[in-house]
Amino acid sequence: MKNVAIIGTQGVPAKYGGFETLVENIIGDNCSDDIRYTVFCSSKDLPDGPKEYKGARLKYVPMRANGAQSIPYDIISMMRCMRRYDAVLVLGVSGCIFLPVFKLFCRKKLIVNIDGLEYRRAKWKNWVRKYLKMSEKLAVRFADIVITDNKGIQDYARKEYNVETTLIAYGGNHALVDISREKEKNILEQYGLTEHGFSMSVCRIEPENNCHMTLEAFAKNGEKLVFIGNWNRNGYSLKLKEEYKDKYDNILLLNSIYDLEILYTLRKNAKYYIHGHCAGGTNPSLVEAMFFGRPILSFDVVYNRETTFDKAYYYNNADELMELMKRDDLDGALMSELAQEHYTWNRIAKEYEALY
Repeated sequence: MKNVAIIGTQGVPAKYGGFETLVENIIGDNCSDDIRYTVFCSSKDLPDGPKEYKGARLKYVPMRANGAQSIPYDIISMMRCMRRYDAVLVLGVSGCIFLPVFKLFCRKKLIVNIDGLEYRRAKWKNWVRKYLKMSEKLAVRFADIVITDNKGIQDYARKEYNVETTLIAYGGNHALVDISREKEKNILEQYGLTEHGFSMSVCRIEPENNCHMTLEAFAKNGEKLVFIGNWNRNGYSLKLKEEYKDKYDNILLLNSIYDLEILYTLRKNAKYYIHGHCAGGTNPSLVEAMFFGRPILSFDVVYNRETTFDKAYYYNNADELMELMKRDDLDGALMSELAQEHYTWNRIAKEYEALY
């Protein structure tokens, strides 16, 4: 039996982002019988959480897992897992400034997923970017194994640090659920939508996801858009909400949705899926969208091209996005085939387990 500690997420059940979804899906049914996970969780973000979930032990740290508190949150989690575990999996680099100390006292296998160049995100102030860059540097130096989720990030690590990383992407087949066609129709009616009569996008409302570009394109061309995200999160999201909500009949801004049946229905019945991310590596929302076989219109950066194997449709600005939507030859069937071949959770879970 291998005992593995997971550090760096809000915790499970997953209610936040990509790393939480990763943990949600490598535990449970996709987990081998000889692996026992312990997941460190935030009691602030997940109050009254269970002590066990999908066969994994849950241990709580009384701090928030995101923002400035993510640094001490990760460090405290590391301090609590120096013993008892055969391997420690750290997701993200927020607390990796502590790794030189951690490695002095813990000789267990240390695996770090460095995520998607967090220090380059536009939302961070300059001093935060410098801190995250230093933390990333220490993660690469002290980890026994470094995981990157995208070939673009793998190439960056090789060039920046002269280190070879293990490439493991995300799964996305959890987005496929079994619901009746009647229920699909009811959900579409609930939002005033028709089959293939709208496009959709799902993301955190942040500048590097080019939400403003997506909204600009649909405000100009009048096509129906369903845009799901955390619209009340920050100055950027609130400004866009003020500018576009209730002012354009064709634009529907919805707060974050975690109901898989609703997300399944919207993704399956969308005309196009719009993916504006320009930072990070393999974005989980893009992988999930690929399973539905709808045409994907993606911002043109190396990470998105690598994820979609250069087989989606790409744009660099609002005008190019509008031009893509004028075409009548866009097809997404190949996206589904690629997703089934490369992005199933059973495959991803086994790739992680091979490292322990």
